[in-house]
Amino acid sequence: MKPLAVIAVAACLVSSAAFAQSVGEKTGVNSTLGIAPATADFVKEAATSDMTEIAAAKIALEKGNADEKKFAQQMVTDHTKTSSELKELVSSGAIKATLPTALDSSSQKKIDKLKNTKPENFASEYDPMQVSAHKSAVSLFERYAKGGDNPKLKDWAGKTLPHLQHHLEMAQALNKNRK
Repeated sequence: MKPLAVIAVAACLVSSAAFAQSVGEKTGVNSTLGIAPATADFVKEAATSDMTEIAAAKIALEKGNADEKKFAQQMVTDHTKTSSELKELVSSGAIKATLPTALDSSSQKKIDKLKNTKPENFASEYDPMQVSAHKSAVSLFERYAKGGDNPKLKDWAGKTLPHLQHHLEMAQALNKNRK
């Protein structure tokens, strides 16, 4: 009976560690500590980020000023491309993870807020949101590119990172020009 109890406790500790990684990624602890996300967390966060960026950009194409519309079109193009690449990696079997099919509640709230923002107030919501979103994406991709455990996904994260860094620079310029 004791060996069974030891196995049960070990299984709980292992599952708790895996759960802690997910909580760490969700709460930002991993980012603060510079810890690479687990593959499943990375895939979920990257896919959700892409979906959020595309949804926000579509709203910006309607409500934004000329600079925001130009930026938004680039976001739709680039994030659609990375979404397709990530889907291909997952569907090929190279990565064992599940892609989300919808936005999580936090991302949906951000999109709903943008939808309900009046055009004259749009820049004050959209521009800082883009800076924040791209800082988070850069951190996520940097950490996975350095310490991820799936070689193909790690390589993809490293190749995608310069584009996200450029997006961050563009978002910062957009936000700076607003002030």
